Amino acid sequence: MMPWLLPVLGFLIGSIPFGLLIAKARGVDIRKHGSGNIGATNVMRTLGKGPGISCLLLDLLKGFVPVVLAINLVRFGDHTPGIHLAFLSNLANPLGADQQLFAQTIHVLTALAAILGHNYSPWIGFKGGKGIATSAGALLGLMPAGVVILILVFIITLRLTHDVSAASIAAAVALPLITVWGAYFHGKYADGTWNKPLLAFAILAGVMAIWRHRSNIARIRSGTENKSWVKKKTT
Repeated sequence: MMPWLLPVLGFLIGSIPFGLLIAKARGVDIRKHGSGNIGATNVMRTLGKGPGISCLLLDLLKGFVPVVLAINLVRFGDHTPGIHLAFLSNLANPLGADQQLFAQTIHVLTALAAILGHNYSPWIGFKGGKGIATSAGALLGLMPAGVVILILVFIITLRLTHDVSAASIAAAVALPLITVWGAYFHGKYADGTWNKPLLAFAILAGVMAIWRHRSNIARIRSGTENKSWVKKKTT
């Protein structure tokens, strides 16, 4: 029963609306400002760097923590990909190699549940953020090297467009491609051990991220998107 509880835990952790809580602590309902989104970008644009960075890190941890728990508590053999912590791994006996697909599916479902919890939090009427930071945290647990490449894609796009929404969309598009390249680079396709659930997750997470940015895409096309990254100082 325990493995199937991990996605539930992922959803509950992901559903914590840190952006809303951080803003409320400062007497602001973030849903009534800027884009109305509870994510780090709107918090940063509305309240400034400090609250925005705090929100970013907490939203990232919402994806990272449950995925790392899943990878360490449901693992197969001695070569389970992802972040490993000895004190957690020692709590579980590794599954046989024949249960690789089962373990990978639990990891991916936990990651997906954390993102869905952020995007559709039951604590705020099944609304939420766009899931970029939480997705990044989940991916950091699942494929750390891939996250480095995604960050480069994000930074390069941000420097070219000065638009965080465009940079987020570019990273979402790149995610499945990087996953495929990673499996090929490590020779996983050749021996048939490539992580099929991870590729399915990458495609779904990328599609969800783009879908959640549909209003931004409309504003980008109309030239009305707010490209400011942080709250502008008033004089």
